[in-house]
Amino acid sequence: MESPTERSYAQALDRDDPLRSYRNEFLFPRQRTGQPVVYFTGNSLGLQPVETRRYVLRELDKWGSMGVEGHFESPAPWYSYHELFAAPMANIVGAQPHEVAVMNSLTTNLHLLMVSFYRPDSKRYKIVIEKGAFPSDRYAVASQAHFHGFDPKDAVIELAPRDGEATLRNEDIVATLEAEGDSIALVMMAGVNYYTGQVFPMKEITEVAHKLGITVGFDLAHAAGNIPMQLHDWDVDFAAWCTYKYLNSGPGGVAGIFVHDRHKFAPDRPRFSGWWGNDPSTRFSMPDAFVPQEGAGGWQLSNAPILPMASLRASLDLFEQAGFDALQSKSQKLHSYLRTLVAKIPNIPFEPLTPSEEERHGCQLSIRQPDPNQANDMANFLRERGIISDVRNDVIRIAPVPLYNSFEDVWYFYDTLREFCERQ
Repeated sequence: MESPTERSYAQALDRDDPLRSYRNEFLFPRQRTGQPVVYFTGNSLGLQPVETRRYVLRELDKWGSMGVEGHFESPAPWYSYHELFAAPMANIVGAQPHEVAVMNSLTTNLHLLMVSFYRPDSKRYKIVIEKGAFPSDRYAVASQAHFHGFDPKDAVIELAPRDGEATLRNEDIVATLEAEGDSIALVMMAGVNYYTGQVFPMKEITEVAHKLGITVGFDLAHAAGNIPMQLHDWDVDFAAWCTYKYLNSGPGGVAGIFVHDRHKFAPDRPRFSGWWGNDPSTRFSMPDAFVPQEGAGGWQLSNAPILPMASLRASLDLFEQAGFDALQSKSQKLHSYLRTLVAKIPNIPFEPLTPSEEERHGCQLSIRQPDPNQANDMANFLRERGIISDVRNDVIRIAPVPLYNSFEDVWYFYDTLREFCERQ
């Protein structure tokens, strides 16, 4: 049998890949030689689908030829354009269509949702987040605590790994919730940690927190389009995510939210309101009083940003065609192959941070070099050889995305990393 370290082995895997044709649906940046790069940063910004330009131009042409009438003229009237995203986005996060809405940007949505779901009092006011969460999340929860008159140093509980460990243990998350339960108002964690690539046990966290009377929300920026989720069945209260990473909507693309069906019609729940969240049956009668529409749509503020949404639509159509189960299967195979190859490099000076258990990782593999200078040297070495990776301090993040990365891409990364290590 061929060894996994042989290029022909990876090429054979690609020939047997039922999703291999989707690679042709994306545009790859080019090297100076004109060859496409090997792109492993879908965890930061996904590639542009080939069809994105057509989807956006179609709406530009409608604007040019119809003006304001485009709001009501088929196909895809702008007035109801946001409704096109309910079913495909619900499939990606495991929700009912009325539980999701596409709107705004990620941190804006987190703030809008915390206005409604972070309701502290003098006894129960703390927010739980993982230590090392993405800075925007840390800023958001700290500012929410401060807005309500609490000192973030006291009000924000950061879950830290044990000494000498890089990732959180599930039992330690549960132990903190149980120990501090009476004082915790909100769990506001990531679904996947951006730095380590660790998938957190969202179902278990939600079950434990709810038993203790704690509201649960998640930032799914690195989870949506990357890992399977069942937000509705897990009984998560709310979630928010961006779409420009694994969902390929383009830089600064429109974001999404989830609000569980239990909260679908809560006119007395505090929220920051806008006319697009009003009951559609009375929206254009311009009522004085705001009456929220049922579901996540009731948290909308303004009418849909059509051009960014058109870009997202091009990508979601590909997800629908490929099927999320098939994408997940390939993602796990790519990750497993990448981890297997990295482990075969003799005397490698890098340590994998991402958990190896299938349920505890998505497609991302984070590897750490204790010397940040060497991590940068490695990233530059990869870039010179046409591999686009991501370096954060002492960590290199590699994300083989099943829609457009191949097994040969993974092999080429291994072979280049092996060459780098041999030169040290």
